[in-house]
Amino acid sequence: MLKKIVHLFFIVTGGTIGYLYIPDLVELLDFTKANWVASPYLGMIVGALILFLFSYLVAGYIVDFLRWVEEALIKIPVGDLLFGSFGLIGGLVIAFLINIPLTDINIDLVSQLLPLFITVLLGYFGFQIGFRRRDELMNLFNFNRKDRDKKRQTGNDGAEQNQPKPKILDTSVIIDGRIADICQTSFLEGTIVIPQFVLGELQHIADSSDALKRNRGRRGLDVLNRIQKELPVNVEIYEGDFEEIQEVDSKLIKLAKVINGIVVTNDFNLNKVCDLQSVHVLNINDLANAVKPVVLPGEELMVQVIKDGKEQNQGIAYLDDGTMIVVEDGRDYIGKTIEVLITSVLQTSAGRMIFAKPKLLEKAL
Repeated sequence: MLKKIVHLFFIVTGGTIGYLYIPDLVELLDFTKANWVASPYLGMIVGALILFLFSYLVAGYIVDFLRWVEEALIKIPVGDLLFGSFGLIGGLVIAFLINIPLTDINIDLVSQLLPLFITVLLGYFGFQIGFRRRDELMNLFNFNRKDRDKKRQTGNDGAEQNQPKPKILDTSVIIDGRIADICQTSFLEGTIVIPQFVLGELQHIADSSDALKRNRGRRGLDVLNRIQKELPVNVEIYEGDFEEIQEVDSKLIKLAKVINGIVVTNDFNLNKVCDLQSVHVLNINDLANAVKPVVLPGEELMVQVIKDGKEQNQGIAYLDDGTMIVVEDGRDYIGKTIEVLITSVLQTSAGRMIFAKPKLLEKAL
């Protein structure tokens, strides 16, 4: 069917060209004095016949190209195609308005060639903007729709209720696993958003040939399954992606800006980048440090020194919650449980470190 349409297009095109130009060509070349030879209807028949024969040479290539275009369009998601088409239409409308005053200029280059160039250029830019910014446009439409629904339900157009911002989980906090316990205690308000590109990264880790990475990835998927099915929280999977951005952390920051959300992580570096870009972030390590028992300089603790420290004569011990204690001059007490005196406490988003010295040395002094 498609091939017949191509043949018909060539016949109509050939007939039109023959009707308009072949009589003038015959008169110009002065082949004969017979008037019927220069008849436009004869030219139409000749033109249609020539292009019909020519169509047999190129129809196969044209049909293959059209089918390739058809398959490519079918594979494009409806949302991408829709927003790309809207952008194309917007670009063509702007180009039409710009070209109106250009057609009145008597310079052929400006009045004929420049409008064509502007139309193609703005049409291309319009399609690219609509296609690449589809996620932001879609979220903008959803935000406006939700805002209208909220106003309709409350019946008060001037009042706005403060709704909790959505919490966006990154890969590290999912693998860590503590986020499930936090959600169970209902400390996190609002919707839990899990981006599709984070799920893709988790699946890639779970399929790794390295056993440690594979176990971490599977643990992260189990944590997500528990959050979605067992805990009393609202979980949404964000299907969009930012194809122009390669790094997952950068995509998280972009998504947080688009939906006005909060990134939940325990990645120290991502925490800093979010702060630099004015994106609200919740760090699980900060929460864990905040709820740890307070240890102040001057207090005494019973600890077991288990290994050497980085510096000379240092020993390392740990509290029950995993906090590391650096014991000055504690190397001689490795394997022993001793009483230490806290000298200082260093607390950051990366964790907390306690410095101490054996109380036995303090008594000796």
